[in-house]
Amino acid sequence: MQTVEAKFQNHTGFVLYDPLQKKTLYDYKGSHYFTPGSNTKIFTFFASLKLLGDSVPGIRYATSGDSLIFWGTGDPSLLYTKTHTNNKVMDFLGKEASTYRLFYSPANFNTEYFGRGWAWDDYNDYYSTERSSLPLYGNIVTVSNGSKRLNIDPPFLRKSVFMGEKRAKPEVRREEGSNLITYHPGNYTTKKVFEIPVKVTPELTRDLLADTLKQNVQLVNIPVRKDTRYVNSIPTDSLYKVMMKESDNFVAEQLLLLCSNAVSDTLDPDIAIKYVTKEFLTGLTDKPIWIDGSGLSRYNLFTPRTIAQLWEKIYSEVPRERLFSLLATGGTVGTLKNYFKSEQPYVFGKTGTLSNNHCLSGFLVTKHGRILIFSFMNSNFVRPVSEIRIEMEHILKDFYEKL
Repeated sequence: MQTVEAKFQNHTGFVLYDPLQKKTLYDYKGSHYFTPGSNTKIFTFFASLKLLGDSVPGIRYATSGDSLIFWGTGDPSLLYTKTHTNNKVMDFLGKEASTYRLFYSPANFNTEYFGRGWAWDDYNDYYSTERSSLPLYGNIVTVSNGSKRLNIDPPFLRKSVFMGEKRAKPEVRREEGSNLITYHPGNYTTKKVFEIPVKVTPELTRDLLADTLKQNVQLVNIPVRKDTRYVNSIPTDSLYKVMMKESDNFVAEQLLLLCSNAVSDTLDPDIAIKYVTKEFLTGLTDKPIWIDGSGLSRYNLFTPRTIAQLWEKIYSEVPRERLFSLLATGGTVGTLKNYFKSEQPYVFGKTGTLSNNHCLSGFLVTKHGRILIFSFMNSNFVRPVSEIRIEMEHILKDFYEKL
């Protein structure tokens, strides 16, 4: 590992652990703290496994006379094409609850739309979607150039999209703090799809619901009642796959809100983090500095041996077949699709990337069938991240061959 640091002038930490023998096989700066990026999602994954059941609670609701009041739980799957396999919640609101007057309350959402330590100027980028209690359509608007006019999804936001001047390449920009969106066509006609985060407000959520359901929805500010019931949406594994394989930040942040909903009546990621840390993570050797669900925050700090210990906890509770099916797989699927190519996959895990930082943690299945846990963390490099990935691949493949 010293050769890696010398070559890239960066900081590297690495731990290789055998969960069967309960033995650390290799440790290089395993006690040092690094910026984890999306390795933070391993913590969110663990929290979700502990606090959520097999199905995602879609909404909470209560009735009073001819009125039905509902609250979001943070479920990210509602009308989100990357996750939803059914529309149980929308069917409930549009059909089973059609005899009621509908009232939506965002009163249980008690956090900022952006997390602490996020880059404010990423607001226009798909990976920096705002958090909310009842996200719809993934809290994004999709814009693409059609043959005659722009394709806008959801259609309700068409009135917010305007044509701008032509540029060398097509571009879509949203004004900070509003949903005024400008589409700049390019000099070529190749179809390009843009996913732009929307500025979430309770009013926008209400209007999107009313437009989708084709019925009136009123906005109220009523705290969660004690007699609420749930409408479930999709299997939780459907969310875990999107978060762990594709590293979806939006799903990760909303999962942490779902976790807070499981232990309180308030949607606040800090509630979930404090609860999970106190109840399930007291045995970690190094205290995790855990701030958000996705890893967008620069304030997150973990050590390689902490992440290895967390993987061991997960591995002891989740059957191997299920666990590995939820993770990015070398040479096959997810963020590892183009790396660790082999006839038989041997790396399963989670990547994590922020500018000048790249991590990879998970499981190494050696040539001789040993299942090992590893955490590889790199910070403060100025060379292309692709070079870091290649170097990590060489090192892990060497362990794969020899152990």
